[in-house]
Amino acid sequence: MLYIQDIEVTPNPQALKFVVNEKEDLNEINNLVKKLKVPHNNIYLMPQGITTKQFKEKSNWIIEECIKNKYNFFKKMSFLISFFIDYKKYKKINKNKQFGLKTEDLFPRIYDKTTTTPLDPIYFLQNNWCAKKIFKNKPEKHFDVGSDAKFIGLISQFTPTTIVDIRPLTIEQSGLLFIKGSILDLPFKDGEVESLSSLCVIEHIGLGRYGDSFDSLGSEKSIREIKRVLAKEGNLYISVPIDDKNRTYFNAHRSFTKKYVLELFKPLKLIEEKYIYGANVYENYQPEKGFGTGLFWFKK
Repeated sequence: MLYIQDIEVTPNPQALKFVVNEKEDLNEINNLVKKLKVPHNNIYLMPQGITTKQFKEKSNWIIEECIKNKYNFFKKMSFLISFFIDYKKYKKINKNKQFGLKTEDLFPRIYDKTTTTPLDPIYFLQNNWCAKKIFKNKPEKHFDVGSDAKFIGLISQFTPTTIVDIRPLTIEQSGLLFIKGSILDLPFKDGEVESLSSLCVIEHIGLGRYGDSFDSLGSEKSIREIKRVLAKEGNLYISVPIDDKNRTYFNAHRSFTKKYVLELFKPLKLIEEKYIYGANVYENYQPEKGFGTGLFWFKK
């Protein structure tokens, strides 16, 4: 028997998932795909079964069919198959009586078998860049608006840090103070903040992604507010997406040209600039490389 499900794996609403039981189902699938004119890259096949052996046996010829017709194999199922195979192997070699091993305690982590350590190169590189600046400049206090909370948590263990965000931080930690607020209306006096960071934040303002109100000038307004609160001789660390032209990737973020970034932050003095393309940091803006991330250290 063949089961068909509409799925939202891609933005295309014609994506379909087929639960396949027998090889004869493949003819029915191919005919239906042709009749409905669904793009092959929007077709997902997964095996029907209730045992690891059934899943594994059916997966072999289903994967062959996917390769042949440029369909997609529903990978989550293959990962689950691998998990239960590993569980069976582990049960056989388990001799440790100090730890219980019961079916009701299974906790599948099926996406962690990777050939490299998974990380976001942009956040890894930009956070390290900013941390180095803060540690070197040794401010009495540091303030941040909306950056990665894990990064700010680490900074707070070396420098007392206040983080401002529209979404409350639910964890308390010594050295870290949270203030609920908006980058469009920061809770500080003019020229009050001597050390300030906002990494991968400005580009989101006004697009509604994080529950904020729509504002097509959100990025420009947030930069004006940041400049307002920065103290004379204060240090500002900023990162934003950069591109060959200003773009709005609704509702993810905006991207900026270097020229527009420098225009927006006038009259602040640019002390340092770095650019992330892929997993590498470059000294110069290279618009021919397309989308990247710019790191900017300004001083008032």
